[in-house]
Amino acid sequence: MLAVGDTAPDFSLLDADGQTVALAELVRNGPLILFFYPADFTPVCTKEVCLFRDAYADLAGKGIAVAGISPDDSESHARFRDKHRVTYRLLADPEKRTCTAYRVLGPFGLLRRTTYLIGQDRRIRAAVRADLRLSPHDKLMQQALESV
Repeated sequence: MLAVGDTAPDFSLLDADGQTVALAELVRNGPLILFFYPADFTPVCTKEVCLFRDAYADLAGKGIAVAGISPDDSESHARFRDKHRVTYRLLADPEKRTCTAYRVLGPFGLLRRTTYLIGQDRRIRAAVRADLRLSPHDKLMQQALESV
């Protein structure tokens, strides 16, 4: 996992609509909550994606962008987004290059549930890893809302 103060690695990934999205675009207007989750349509991942979805209006109101990354492809993300009415970007990293750069892969290449708060300067402001519990991710989000 990247540490607070580290520079967030740049990336360009396809979103659910097949559009290329870069880190620079996501942090252009303010901080970014960037979270990594193992897979679309799984119980804990669905709860996590919906956690950020339900807070998205408050986050956007404070100028905080949100994006989620998983190894699923754009088509899977589109189905997942539509089914759960996700209003922020879901990014596809099927080759796990960005996951590797952000140090979120565990044993056997399995993705570890990790959330970063990234400033406009691309520095990591906060980071949390919790594979099965969502409360640490929610706490990071709440702290982001209070700090902006």
